[in-house]
Amino acid sequence: MNKVQDIIEKIKVLEKALLLETQKKEAEFFYTIKKNKVYFDKKTKKQHKQLTTTIITYLLESSPWSIITVPVMWFCIVPAVFMDLVITLYQLICFTAHGIPKVKRENYIVIDHHSLGYLNIIEKFNCIYCSYFNGLIAYIQEIAARTEQHWCPIKHARKLGSIHSRYHKYLEYGDHEEFKKCFVEISNDYDDLIDDNTRKPD
Repeated sequence: MNKVQDIIEKIKVLEKALLLETQKKEAEFFYTIKKNKVYFDKKTKKQHKQLTTTIITYLLESSPWSIITVPVMWFCIVPAVFMDLVITLYQLICFTAHGIPKVKRENYIVIDHHSLGYLNIIEKFNCIYCSYFNGLIAYIQEIAARTEQHWCPIKHARKLGSIHSRYHKYLEYGDHEEFKKCFVEISNDYDDLIDDNTRKPD
């Protein structure tokens, strides 16, 4: 493993550690998760209710631009849902045909902000929208990453703003000898996904 791959592996470990830490908040904020649903105790739910901003107050405190741009922002849900359907159908057909492990949609698209009692109905809808959109992008990126690994596992010469989960396995840019020798092996190397694809979301 070269230095770049070593760094990427360390980043992945740290990202997982960070994710686990952010999820260890049940006791601190008095909620539990059962079968993917969030439950707060009665006292906390009452406190949340008292903190809820009424819809009238929320609208009066919103800037004119926030209200004017709502149709534009919400219109994006149309291509998003279409893309969701297309990419899900794509992996169902192509990943099955080529033996690529499928991406579990529920591991990426997580909707739970509606369980927060201190959000009013508008805030809940906005949170659901953002959660869906960000989860969808992560879901699509993982499908694209596994696709690229299968057909073109080659790193880029130019600097990337971010790297996806499969990038550390890719061949170096310009290394034609390794490409000829290791392409088939790398394009089918998904052993590290066994746990991810069999585990159930918390």
